[in-house]
Amino acid sequence: MGVETRYPYYSTPILTFPLHGGRNDRGSELLVMKILATLFFFLALNVQAESFEAKVLAVMDGDTVFVKSGPFKAKLRLVNIDAPEKDQPFGKESQESLQSLIGGKVIHVESKAVDKFGRTIALISIGELNVNEEQVQRGMAWAYSRSREGRAYDKLQSEAQQARRGLWSQSAPQQPSQWRKLHPPEQTKRIQPQQKKVQPQTQKLEKFSTLACGKKNYCSQMVTCDEAHFYLTVCGVKRLDTNKDGIPCESLCGVLD
Repeated sequence: MGVETRYPYYSTPILTFPLHGGRNDRGSELLVMKILATLFFFLALNVQAESFEAKVLAVMDGDTVFVKSGPFKAKLRLVNIDAPEKDQPFGKESQESLQSLIGGKVIHVESKAVDKFGRTIALISIGELNVNEEQVQRGMAWAYSRSREGRAYDKLQSEAQQARRGLWSQSAPQQPSQWRKLHPPEQTKRIQPQQKKVQPQTQKLEKFSTLACGKKNYCSQMVTCDEAHFYLTVCGVKRLDTNKDGIPCESLCGVLD
């Protein structure tokens, strides 16, 4: 699958949805609708990389939760961390850890971006507790960031490793990015037919970009690699890709040695 990057979720340009007709066509349309719904959620709350309160409806896994704020619902992906998959060793423990922290509670959400799956990339807290950091400190997730903010997570991960907490009690814990490569979802294993009906999808993306673009123009303004991909591929902010290799903001999305 090529050279591994620090951001496996964002290895392909954000908001690239192949249409193949039939059920796959319908699935792609639903995915775009999900992303648009997430954007409208933010517009309705009048937040753009801002904060709001929300009640946790469900904890999906160790780094993903489903919340409600007023009449709106959204799926949140915790920024700066990557938890084991549910069927991966310590996946269940990671989910249970997050459930014990925030399950059914009202949390404070600091939104960062929207990823290609329509999830809100967010920092969440409850009281004075930074929940994202707590998951790493407990050994229930990997630090997952190249930003300056990520240095604090790297330190917490190092402490958890030395104390052999959580997943670090294993002799050779496997990063979720590697696990996903070795255990891809069934639908990604199938050979897809030639793309069709691109124009209707393009129109939907143009509608989305009209609503979301124009907010940021420089790498220093980007919070995540996913956000940088969005502004490069959808908004056309070419200055984010200085060496024209298709990868924006090398400090966020660069390949690890």
